[in-house]
Amino acid sequence: MFHRLTIPVTAFEQNCSLVWCDETNDAALIDPGGDIPKLMAPIRARGLNLKALWLTHAHIDHAGATGTLAREHQLPIEGPHPGDQFWIDALPQQSDMFGFPQAEHFAPTRWLADGDTVQIGHCTLQSLHCPGHTPGHVVLFEPTTRHVFVGDVLFAGGIGRTDFPGGNHAHLIHAIKHKLLPLGDDVTFTPGHGPESTLGEERRYNPYLV
Repeated sequence: MFHRLTIPVTAFEQNCSLVWCDETNDAALIDPGGDIPKLMAPIRARGLNLKALWLTHAHIDHAGATGTLAREHQLPIEGPHPGDQFWIDALPQQSDMFGFPQAEHFAPTRWLADGDTVQIGHCTLQSLHCPGHTPGHVVLFEPTTRHVFVGDVLFAGGIGRTDFPGGNHAHLIHAIKHKLLPLGDDVTFTPGHGPESTLGEERRYNPYLV
């Protein structure tokens, strides 16, 4: 069975997600932005085997600890979409700009495209390419629990910013309406910041979508 735990990290309170398969105890971290001791504590407490790092996009608060974790624990990095290569290249500048610890450079072991899957233990998540906040943003959908990890595409009552380099408001709205919302009103989601919500709640009441 698939399990998840939200771990807010960095001064930006970014929602890193620890996900695992309870049959194998294999785990992955989605968007490990920083605060490595805080990320590793629940992994050790639960006796989990950290097997992979998954990225929705490459902004510093989502990807800042990725290179260090991958090196220290010999972990593969899956995601984001290749459209975010320039954000990965800019991680050192992002670190300086926002006062983060210097991020180690990394190269994804595997880029993710629309329709790809990632797996941890017996649990498989589907990748959907949802550009707009960044060109290479992906979301990860877990069908058995009807839950999707949306990064900074969608928030409870809001949507991702599109004023960063490579942002595109029209692309973001299109991705939400044509990729995310069709997953179903009952689907819950973990955003990159703030509380969880459902796609149905956002479809009905999010001021950016109605």
